[in-house]
Amino acid sequence: MPDQTASPPPPSRPRSAANTTRLTCEDWLDAAFAAVVEAGFDQARVLLLAERLGVTRGSFYWHFKDHAALIEALLARWQGLEQAVCELQRQSDSADPHADLEHLLDAALTHAGPKLENVRFELALRDLGRRDAAVATMLAEIDSQRMDLFTHKFNRLTGDALRARELAALFYLAITGSNQALSRPHTSEAVKAYIKAVITRHVIGQAAVKPAA
Repeated sequence: MPDQTASPPPPSRPRSAANTTRLTCEDWLDAAFAAVVEAGFDQARVLLLAERLGVTRGSFYWHFKDHAALIEALLARWQGLEQAVCELQRQSDSADPHADLEHLLDAALTHAGPKLENVRFELALRDLGRRDAAVATMLAEIDSQRMDLFTHKFNRLTGDALRARELAALFYLAITGSNQALSRPHTSEAVKAYIKAVITRHVIGQAAVKPAA
C-alpha cells in the first residue's frame, strides 16, 4: 500500500530542447484548438502555444512554416471532421425517416459536448469569418453541406422538396440557437431535454403533417 505520508512528486518540468522534436503536428494542432476554445484565435500564437506545451518555439518549426500555416492546418482539420460527420449522417438513413431526424437532432445537440469545445471553437471561427473572407467562404460551404443533409432528411419524410428545404432551415436555426443556450455554464440536462422536445414537436413533428389544401 502506498505511503500516505510521502511528499507529493515535484511538478513536471517543461520539455527540454533535446526532446522538443517528439511533439507531433497533431500536438500543436490540439494545443491551438484548446487555446481557441478558451479565448479565441488571438491566443493561438506560436509563443503562447509553446508555453502551453512547455517547449521552445523551435519545436513548432519542425512542423509548420509559420503561424499562418498552423491556422490553415487547424481550419482544414476542423472542416474535414465536419464534412465527415455530414457524410456519415447522410449514409445512416433507416426505414424510419422520423426516427432518423430525431437521431440527427440528438447528434447535433450532443455535438456541443459536455465541455462545449466544439461549440466554442465554431463560435470563435464564425467571429474570425467576419474579418477573413477565406474563412467566411469555408463556413458557407459547411453551412451548405449541413443544409443539404437536413433537407435530404426532411424530404424523406415530407416528399416535398420546397417544404423540406424550409423545414431544414428552421431546424438549423433551432439547433444554432440551442447550442448558444447550451454553451452557458452549468446548463442542466433538463434544459437540453426540454429544447430537444420542443424542436422535435414543433419542427420534426410538423414535417409529418400534410399542409392544408
